[in-house]
Amino acid sequence: MNIFDDDDAFVGTPKSTYFSIAKTANENIVEMEIEKMFRRFAVAEKMLEERGLEDEQDQIIRATVIDEDINARVDSLFIELVGNIVTQCE
Repeated sequence: MNIFDDDDAFVGTPKSTYFSIAKTANENIVEMEIEKMFRRFAVAEKMLEERGLEDEQDQIIRATVIDEDINARVDSLFIELVGNIVTQCE
C-alpha cells in the first residue's frame, strides 16, 4: 500500500496524521526520523543540564500540561516528522 493512496491520511490532527503515515511508511525511514527527533531532545536536555536548568525544565513540563503554545509546538513536531517521512517515501 502506498502512503499516498489514502486521502484520509491528511485529515485529522497532526498527531493522528503522523501515526497514520508511520503505520504505512517505510519502517527504516520512520525509525531514522524518530531517532533524529530523540537526538534533538537529548541535545536540548544536555544544554539545559549544562546550564543547571533541569529542575526548572521539570517544573515547566508539569506546569504546561495544558498550554496552547506547547500544544502548537508538539503539533509542529508531528507535522515536521510527517513531512520528513513523506518526502523520503516519494
